[in-house]
Amino acid sequence: MADTALQLAIVGGYMVLAAAIGVVAYRLTDRTAEDYYLASRTLGTVVLLFTTFATLLSAFTFFGGPNLAFNAGPEWILVMGLMDGIIFAVLWYVLGYKQWLVGQKHGYVTLGEMLGDRFGSRWLRGGVAAVSIFWLFPYVMIQQQGAGQAIVGLTDGAVPFWVGAGAITLFMIVYVAVSGMRGVAWTDTLQGLVMLGLIWAAVAWVLSAVGGLSSATASMGEANPEFLALGGGLYSPQYVISTAVSIAFGVTMFPQINQRFFVARSEKVLKRTLALWPILVVLLFVPAFMLGAWAAGLGVTVPENGNVIPAILNEYTAGWFTAAVVAAAMAAMMSSSDSMLLSGASYLTRDIYRPLTGASATGEAGATENEDGREALVARVGVVIFATLSFVASLYSPGTLVEIGDTAFGGFAQLALPVLLALYWPRTTRWGMYVGLGGAQLFYLVNVFLIADPAQYYLGWSASIVGMLLGLLLTVVFSLATNPSPGEDSSLYAVSGVESD
Repeated sequence: MADTALQLAIVGGYMVLAAAIGVVAYRLTDRTAEDYYLASRTLGTVVLLFTTFATLLSAFTFFGGPNLAFNAGPEWILVMGLMDGIIFAVLWYVLGYKQWLVGQKHGYVTLGEMLGDRFGSRWLRGGVAAVSIFWLFPYVMIQQQGAGQAIVGLTDGAVPFWVGAGAITLFMIVYVAVSGMRGVAWTDTLQGLVMLGLIWAAVAWVLSAVGGLSSATASMGEANPEFLALGGGLYSPQYVISTAVSIAFGVTMFPQINQRFFVARSEKVLKRTLALWPILVVLLFVPAFMLGAWAAGLGVTVPENGNVIPAILNEYTAGWFTAAVVAAAMAAMMSSSDSMLLSGASYLTRDIYRPLTGASATGEAGATENEDGREALVARVGVVIFATLSFVASLYSPGTLVEIGDTAFGGFAQLALPVLLALYWPRTTRWGMYVGLGGAQLFYLVNVFLIADPAQYYLGWSASIVGMLLGLLLTVVFSLATNPSPGEDSSLYAVSGVESD
């Protein structure tokens, strides 16, 4: 009982520290939408790198990935640690840099604003926001699910699942209510640094306890010889490539990641950040996933519906250290969750509420204090409802963290190629975007909810990849077949005159 109390105290203390940083940031945050949602576009290299990094340090990557390595082998490192680190870095430059230039020129806060303005369409603006919020739901849910599972594993079931999941839900609702992008970014930087340090300390501690790297790897090979081979089993070429591409393209369209393309202080900040990104990804994912793979050969028992990281740390390290790692992991989940809710609130208020009500933008001529107050209320009510519903869903979700996360990644990935065309191909039309985005989403939804194993119909390739290609084809064909509609303005994305430094 004393150990459990100590572990929970460490978790609670870490979360209180994160909350304190958020409160300080709140006191320094202007009451403008641009400052609240984008920190006035002033983030430097270190903070931008770590806020993006920590926002992606979710239950999917920290618990789901090691669990998959435990069950299927360490090749998951290829999917997340190497391929996605490189692919996302390239997309960060190709898509993110152009989006940053456009945002600098026109002051956009959301992807929906950027697309709706270019194509003169409130329907496109609201549709992109609605699709994004829809796919954000399962990803918020897995943060709550991961938190609940982490607490169960940490306390050997003394604290039930719903308490852990409910606690982090309440915490992130309050945190989003008081902290904007600046607070999130500062907290993310702390959490990213702590997580890197702790995961490498965990590897050193476990390897020291089991006789070193060669001993741990030999035990893994003896228990599961296929773990020492490249590919095979789950890791077919189609699975590895489909998953890596889908996740990387999906990440670029996550609201909490996509909005970070707007926040860099300068072009140099963006370029330095994308260059450092693959290194940071490898430094975290390789040790985390190898802990999962080594555990399979060390006879570590993982509780039903539990996670391998707390299990192996409980086996080979001290209780306080396990609690510290789980606390950092939960803080990372909180980073993902608060960023998601913050971005979701901006999509809800700016891309759905404003067009539907005809409200003026905050700070624009004609905007009133009453309008600002109503918009703030809509955002906060939306956050409470969204977080509560996702918490309830987390109590009943039958899928694993990897399955749920992969579904959300695939849904977001359907947005990426039409958006890329819109940024770089002036011939893209409103109807091309309507049909390309709508067709890809419809195809993917049918495959996710109505077909048991879609990959069997696509030669082993995922429905997400097929849907992305379909969306690309539909956008091109319908853009060529239709003329620009009234209100479209391709010149909005001409950025040759934008000051980049």
